[in-house]
Amino acid sequence: MSGDISLPSYYLYYSAPVKIVETPEGGARVWRLSIDSGGWREENDIFGEITLGVGGEIFRRTPQEFVQEVERFRAHYLEGEGPIFALYETVQALRDTAKAEGRHLTPREQALIRGIRQRSFVMFEEQLRAAGDRGADPDIARAA
Repeated sequence: MSGDISLPSYYLYYSAPVKIVETPEGGARVWRLSIDSGGWREENDIFGEITLGVGGEIFRRTPQEFVQEVERFRAHYLEGEGPIFALYETVQALRDTAKAEGRHLTPREQALIRGIRQRSFVMFEEQLRAAGDRGADPDIARAA
């Protein structure tokens, strides 16, 4: 991989989480989060735009920030049943309570939300991997 980009790297691209990972051959693969499924779609055609910083809607993220962004995105766009969606509902309940009380989230609530999102990320990514999604990587959150 040439240039000053180290892989993996993480971004928000027009509000959608995107990750660029190294291929076994030493190239790069771009994975964009799907608004429909919460899984990963390969979109290598946006590599240049992201890495060259063309446009104003591309933001670099740390692995920790990326995990939070992915889960915020999934919770906003997806609906369903089961333990992952129960975690999304818990986060929303914490946010709704603070809003109803006219206050910001407390540091404890913020930490709780970060922890819940990290857990739901691993759970979602493990399900994706088991279903054959080649872009799934639960280890991002474990290392974050």
